[in-house]
Amino acid sequence: MTDFADQVAVVTGGAQGIGREVAMRLAAQGARIAIWDMDAALAEETARELGGGAFVCPVDVSDWSSVHDAAVQTHSIGGRIDICVNSAGIAGSNAPLQAYPVDEFRRIIEINLLGTFHVNRAVVPMMTDQNYGRIVNIASIAGKEGNPNASAYSSSKAGVIGLTKSLGKELADKNVAVNCVTPAAARTRIFDQMSSEHIAFMLSKIPRGRFLELPEAAAMICWLASRENSFTTGAVFDLSGGRATY
Repeated sequence: MTDFADQVAVVTGGAQGIGREVAMRLAAQGARIAIWDMDAALAEETARELGGGAFVCPVDVSDWSSVHDAAVQTHSIGGRIDICVNSAGIAGSNAPLQAYPVDEFRRIIEINLLGTFHVNRAVVPMMTDQNYGRIVNIASIAGKEGNPNASAYSSSKAGVIGLTKSLGKELADKNVAVNCVTPAAARTRIFDQMSSEHIAFMLSKIPRGRFLELPEAAAMICWLASRENSFTTGAVFDLSGGRATY
């Protein structure tokens, strides 16, 4: 267990899924949580469960002004931002690239990649000013390997990996660590956006023969967000059950 007392953690997409599990673990270890999520009602419900002064900022991560306003509000309420976990994202539908809806491809990039850029851009100045910060971006095994019939999602998550490596190098001389994780599929509401065939494909590629469990993801993410992670930055941590080892 890590001590996050007196730290303020932003968790995007924190109302559900991996984000919610991370928020619960951070809160249990003393952090005050700011949930940035589009689903304000669900986020408020999660914040009540978290306790400890957790609060909600309704945010559309694809909209820079929305993200900027949330960062200002969070800093005003919490006094600082020490941790940022970027979990907001969508999978989109499954289709061959030649038939993929152009507008949907753009929307997935705007949420998954531009959204991560917006959030990182908003919190980095606050972290560098206080000479401390931990950023964990949620990518995907699809960003390493590319899943067929998921070109938009795969591309967006590959972009998150590249963004993380770039920003990690930019801030390497600061006390701000920027890393990402590449999870295999976990049973969350994101499955509702996928075909049963695609879900079966993803499972077939995992050597452990099962999907990722949310507490497993949260354990790694929370370590990356801790003071203990004082050296590693710009790195990609595998959560793929053996599918990728690089």
